[in-house]
Amino acid sequence: MLENIWVFVVLLVAASGFAGVLAGMLGVGGGIVLVPVLHFIFEQAGIAPGLTMHMAVGTSLATIVPTSIVSARSHHGKGAVHFQLLKYMAPTVILGVMVGSILADSLRGQVLSLIFGVVALLVAIRLAVVRREVTSKNGDGRVLEVISGFFIGSISALMGIGGGTFSVPVLSKLGYSIHRAVGTSAAIGFLIALPGAIGFMITGWSAEGLPPYSLGYVNMMAVLCVIPATMLATPLGVRVAHRMDDDKLRITFAFILGFMAIRMLVTSL
Repeated sequence: MLENIWVFVVLLVAASGFAGVLAGMLGVGGGIVLVPVLHFIFEQAGIAPGLTMHMAVGTSLATIVPTSIVSARSHHGKGAVHFQLLKYMAPTVILGVMVGSILADSLRGQVLSLIFGVVALLVAIRLAVVRREVTSKNGDGRVLEVISGFFIGSISALMGIGGGTFSVPVLSKLGYSIHRAVGTSAAIGFLIALPGAIGFMITGWSAEGLPPYSLGYVNMMAVLCVIPATMLATPLGVRVAHRMDDDKLRITFAFILGFMAIRMLVTSL
């Protein structure tokens, strides 16, 4: 790893900049891009195959913490964060993250990769083919919102993503406009990333074969490379999102998600 350290750093920074744009544009926290990239980098660095996916997921969650804050603040400035919705979903999102973090520790890395690929591909297909009516729902379906929070939190923690991958289509299904869904998803990303990263630190603390500068399944060297690039690029993504119409934003989201899902499935089989 050390002899190729600059190659890994450059690749991380480049991918992180792209992930930051996606975080702001789609409310996805960048994890949908970072997990496959981190998985590849950790493989090339010679980390044990049984650890690479866990390291990718845990490290991705840690990088999403500051990115989600920047993204949520930017969307809030444009009136796109639904705080009443957050109030109802927060407890079950956090509970789901705790369950997902514990479950991830008991699964083999290949299983985590398959979960990432299959679920992400299904969401992409659903989002691409189903056109939602734009509404101005204000939080009446509280039972569904509370239940969906647990689903979003648990699956997102398993996959190392900020929640936008699932909360955007789920909130759209519940009747929220795509821009409101994206903005609120950015805030949900913080509720997922912080407890999720802590959970992966704890569950991986005694794992054998961890690379240097790791706290459990979170590699701090990678985190320090990723965070500056994503934070600088996220506001650009927010500006792009609010200049696009709903259909273009939805199709863009579906295309990127589908591409990453297929790549992860191919590499895990």
